[in-house]
Amino acid sequence: MDEINNLPEQDGRNFIVTGANTGLGYENSLSLAKKGAKVIMACRSMNKANAAKDSIKEEVPTADLEVMEIDLSSLESVHNFAKSYQSKYDHLDVLINNAGVMMPPYTKTKDGYELQLQANFLGHFLLTGLLLDTVLKTPNSRIVTLSSIAHKSGKINFDDLQSEKKYSASDAYGQSKLACLMFTFELQRRLEKAGYENTISTASHPGIATTELARHMPKIVYSLLKYTVAPFLTHAPKEGAKPTLVAAIGDAEGGDYFGPTGFNEFKGKPGKVSSTDLAKDEDTANRLWEKSEELVGLKYL
Repeated sequence: MDEINNLPEQDGRNFIVTGANTGLGYENSLSLAKKGAKVIMACRSMNKANAAKDSIKEEVPTADLEVMEIDLSSLESVHNFAKSYQSKYDHLDVLINNAGVMMPPYTKTKDGYELQLQANFLGHFLLTGLLLDTVLKTPNSRIVTLSSIAHKSGKINFDDLQSEKKYSASDAYGQSKLACLMFTFELQRRLEKAGYENTISTASHPGIATTELARHMPKIVYSLLKYTVAPFLTHAPKEGAKPTLVAAIGDAEGGDYFGPTGFNEFKGKPGKVSSTDLAKDEDTANRLWEKSEELVGLKYL
C-alpha cells in the first residue's frame, strides 16, 4: 500500500506550495488536494499555474485550489504575495518552500543577487519571515523547506556569496541547498528558544527525481543520462515528492529531515535521512541567518 495513503486527512487546513505548477510542487499540490487541504499554488507563471490547477481539478474535482503569483527571485514579489495572502487568510497550517532553479547560466536578479541563492533560499527566507506571525498563531503548523543531496558538497562562501568573483553553477546550487537545510535547523532552534511549541520546522529532499529542474543541463548530457543510468538512479516526481509530504503532514518533529531511503538516498521509500556536519553547524547557520536578514531587509526571531 502506498505510504502516502496512510497520512492523515487535511480538511480545513491551508497549505502554501511554492513552485506548485510543475514537478515536485505539482505532485505535492495534487496529493494534498486528495487529502482535502486548501492549497495555495504560489507560482511565477500564472498561465502555467492555471493549467496545473485545471489538471489537478480533472483528477480531483473537489480540489480546493487557489493560484497566487509569486516570483521568489524578486523581493518585491515576495512582499506582495505575503500581503495578498494575509489580506485573505488569518491562518496558515503549512508553508512548503519548494520552488527552485538548478544550475542556470550565471544570472543576477533585479535585487542584485545570484539567481539560485535568491530563488532557492533568500526568497523563501523572506517569505517565511513575512508569514511567520500567521503561521505561529495556527495550531500544529509547520514550515517545510526543500534541500537536496547536493547540500553534501555545498559550502557557504561568505567571501563571495553572490558568485561575483567566480561562478560555478553546481557550486552555487550546492550552496543554495545547503543554505536551505541550515535555515531549517536554525529556524527550529530559534522557534524553540523563543518558546514557540506549536510550530515546527522540517526539511526534505526528493533524491534524484526526473523534474524540469534539469532543464539547464547540456542537452547531450541530459539525453545520455536519461537513456542509460537514469532509470536505475532516478524516480518519478510523484515518488520524489513523498518525503516532502511526510515532512508536511506525516509523523515528524522539529528539525527532522526526510528523503528517499534507498541507495545513496537517490530513490526509495521516504524516511528520515542524515545531513552533513556543516549543515548542523550553529555558528555558520547563525552567521548565514544574520547575513540573510541584511540581504532581504527583514529581521525575525
